Amino acid sequence: MENQEKPKALIVIFGATGDLAKRKLFPSIYRLYQNGKIGEDFAVVGIGRRSWSNELFHTNVRNSLGDDVSGKEAEAFVSHFYYHPFDVSDSSSYENLGTLLNNLESEYRTEGNRIFYLAMAPQFFGTIANNLKKHNLKSETGWSRLVIEKPFGHDFESAKQLNDQITSAFDENQIYRIDHYLGKEMVKNIEVIRFANGIFEHLWNNRFIANVQITSSESLGVEDRANYYDLSGATRDMVQNHMLQMVTLLAMEPPINLNPEEIRSEKIKILRALRTIDEKNIDDYFVRGQYGPDKMHGRKLRGYQEEAEELQNSDTETYVAGKIMIDNYRWAGVPFYIRTGKRLAEKCTKIVVEFEDIPLNLYQEEQSEKSPNLLVINIQPNEGVTLYLNAKKPGVSSYSEPIKLSYTHEAVNSVNTPEAYEKLLHDCMIGDTTNFSHWDEVSLSWKFVDRILNRWSKEEPDFPNYAAGSMGPEEADNLLKNDGFHWWPVNNEEE
Repeated sequence: MENQEKPKALIVIFGATGDLAKRKLFPSIYRLYQNGKIGEDFAVVGIGRRSWSNELFHTNVRNSLGDDVSGKEAEAFVSHFYYHPFDVSDSSSYENLGTLLNNLESEYRTEGNRIFYLAMAPQFFGTIANNLKKHNLKSETGWSRLVIEKPFGHDFESAKQLNDQITSAFDENQIYRIDHYLGKEMVKNIEVIRFANGIFEHLWNNRFIANVQITSSESLGVEDRANYYDLSGATRDMVQNHMLQMVTLLAMEPPINLNPEEIRSEKIKILRALRTIDEKNIDDYFVRGQYGPDKMHGRKLRGYQEEAEELQNSDTETYVAGKIMIDNYRWAGVPFYIRTGKRLAEKCTKIVVEFEDIPLNLYQEEQSEKSPNLLVINIQPNEGVTLYLNAKKPGVSSYSEPIKLSYTHEAVNSVNTPEAYEKLLHDCMIGDTTNFSHWDEVSLSWKFVDRILNRWSKEEPDFPNYAAGSMGPEEADNLLKNDGFHWWPVNNEEE
């Protein structure tokens, strides 16, 4: 990892005319510039098939920054941007790009440091990576890094094939597989909450934790992503990457230091320890669902199959819930429940750690109603941490009631929380791979998920099986009920 306060780099964005660049990448680079994380020694080359001019590109970049940016500040920023029309399969495109990069390197004193960000369809990843090597576009004087977006493959075999193509051109330590969940402030906080607090880490095992619940719910439907989403589904879109990454952070052993290699090593051990589920028993561990039509807040909502013409009779899952068992010494017997889906009651990502209840609570009115201690990590929208304890009810009775000790990240004065892409782009520029996925993580995740998808592919689902605006199919509740647990409410107001 470079010890460099203000890194210097040329950032080459393939797919610069697309939605990701406009919504996430340009604003994130601007915030790095605005906050002094990068200086004047950088340039961005936008690459796309459209025959844009630099002026038109500047207009698009400026528009992506919103209305709060002053004209002078915006002009200084966009002057670092250059557009290069490109055909990914044409040799001359790469040769012309090489000339442009060499010229910009001299002008902006970037010391040969190059980031190639592939913000486009995965089928082009291998072609671009190998052409970058073939045409000597990898830096000879500084460092070169390849940033790639998910989906990284459709299953293990396609992921391996894609990885083989990319690693024939770039070394593993030059490849940055981006998972924007790992850039979120409260996801990064999971490790600190665990490892910096004795009251949690001493209890962070199967003797004191009854179960862990991870919810990532979306209130929106598939919107304009029908083509991508119908090929992917909730399992590939969310479970293989975001959900399993959160499981690893919650379950990993303390690393011996904070080097990226040590943290990754502990995460990989967890993925290796995931219980291998026999295909015939998948239904005991995982539930899939698809939303049907219903009303929400007085508004009629369409079912998934009504969202677009090509989705009629689709059997793609828009919801997954599962019970993940980690067969190691620390976690044997503790279920990690996950659920994620579209068109659910709330937009929310949160983690609930349910501690073992005491055998007999003399202060409980109804002994059948347990009030275990909970640690809730809210990742979005209300970033923060809540600890649920039991305290005496006000008044003359001796009974207890749950109380909340809350820390809200948004309430901290003068904290401008970095947007996930801003943090990850800066990590890439300084060479910090902690929050990027190693190939071993990707491959183990796919092997785990493939067994579930293979089982489901052999059986026609009874879809739709949950109403838009609900919290998913009833079978997902039964996953927990069979173990004597229940989902903790997703809505903060309900808790």
